[in-house]
Amino acid sequence: MNRSVTPLSAAALALALTTAFATLPAAAQSKDKEKCFGVALKGKNDCAAGAGTTCAGTSQTDHQADAWSYVPKGTCEKTVSRTSPTGFGQLMAFKAEKR
Repeated sequence: MNRSVTPLSAAALALALTTAFATLPAAAQSKDKEKCFGVALKGKNDCAAGAGTTCAGTSQTDHQADAWSYVPKGTCEKTVSRTSPTGFGQLMAFKAEKR
C-alpha cells in the first residue's frame, strides 16, 4: 500500500492550514493580551458581537457592550468606553449605558 502524499494533496493541506491559522487573530496567540469588552469601534471587534452577528469585524456600533477586542494585558479597565457603567472597558460583557 503506497501512502505517499501527492503534490496536489500536500497543496490542499497547506492551503487548509493556512486558512485555519489566518482566521485566528494574531493577538489570540499572545499571552500578553486580554479580551476587553466595550472598546472596539464599529466593525473592528476581534469577536463576540452579540445577537445577529457572527464574530470578528461584526460589531454594529462603537463601544458595543458585548463585543470585545484584544488589548495589552492590564490596560482594559483603563481604556475609555462610552457605553460602560464605569466609563472604561470591562473584562466581561455588560449592559450598555448611554453617555
